[in-house]
Amino acid sequence: MAKANSLLRHVVLFAFKADAGDGVRQVEEAFCRLPQLIPQIRSFEWGTDVSPENLQQGFTHCFLLSFASAEDRDAYLVHPHHQAFGKLAQPYFAKVLVVDYWVQG
Repeated sequence: MAKANSLLRHVVLFAFKADAGDGVRQVEEAFCRLPQLIPQIRSFEWGTDVSPENLQQGFTHCFLLSFASAEDRDAYLVHPHHQAFGKLAQPYFAKVLVVDYWVQG
């Protein structure tokens, strides 16, 4: 449940196929363009795994997007640029994990 002035976080994790090759860079670049193309994205950051715990289960890339409302997140999900990104990126993925949560504190 959202608190007043809370942000909705959208966490996206990618595990790439072993033969993704240059597709990994293409996916990174395409995802990084989305904040300029989709006005509902309030903030955006990303990085690659550096954890020493060895619990990443093949996931190497994490993208964190923030939205002001569930409606903004929902508009992002169906936005044509997001849909086009999915079509471009899908062939390179071994696994995708998405978690959304309301910031608590």
